[in-house]
Amino acid sequence: MESGFAEVNGVLMFFVTVGAGVPVIYVHGNTGSSAWFSLVMNVPGCRVVALDMPNFGQSSPLEGGISIQRYAANVAGFMDGQGLKEAVVVGHSLGGCVVQALALERPDLVRAMVLVDSGAPNGLLTPRDHYPAIEFMRTSRTVLEQALKAVMPTLKDEALIKTLVDDAQKMAAPAWIGNAEALSNFDITARCVEYQGPVLVIRGTLDQIITDEMAQKTARAYPRARLVTLESMGHSVLVEDPSLFLHILMDFLAEEGICKK
Repeated sequence: MESGFAEVNGVLMFFVTVGAGVPVIYVHGNTGSSAWFSLVMNVPGCRVVALDMPNFGQSSPLEGGISIQRYAANVAGFMDGQGLKEAVVVGHSLGGCVVQALALERPDLVRAMVLVDSGAPNGLLTPRDHYPAIEFMRTSRTVLEQALKAVMPTLKDEALIKTLVDDAQKMAAPAWIGNAEALSNFDITARCVEYQGPVLVIRGTLDQIITDEMAQKTARAYPRARLVTLESMGHSVLVEDPSLFLHILMDFLAEEGICKK
């Protein structure tokens, strides 16, 4: 596995990569980083790249306003710089909204989408009276760890949990509220029919953030989308059951003729 930094739109973006073949790009969620994909990096026949978006992990903070479209533009810039086109782009949570925006603005980059416990095409509304709790998570590691454990109820790997909490604490201070506002203001519903590539929507039944209704709405929005519901799984099969995620991903790639299983 290799790692490095790429300069994109004036910011440094950290990434890790492994393998060769069909490009698979991993885009993390809110409070996330490339570490969320550390257990699913080995996909046969693929060059897998996991990145830290600006404001997250080891990447530089964004100057100015925060929006899902700005994150998508930075992912596009990263992919352009690395020569990654016609990729399978996997988005988790907030990253799922970023991937959807990317697919509409730069369909040349996105051969297929995999949306894991993703925000819907109209984002995710966080009531303003929840903002103090978000700020409390920013300042209290204990509260932050409890919150992450609550949305991943089947994850018991304490070393991995520590890594995820460590990276969550690296998120730029303005992004804690800024990301919530960005998701609340995001809505591409009217444009979803423009994307003609295959879309796989994945949701765990124990997910406390993304409801079944939201996942169904996402799957209905795209002409070639289907939904896989995972019983007894929380907000992130990526870390809760990485072998299951890889099995689902490889089946999807084989079914779509993108990569042999």
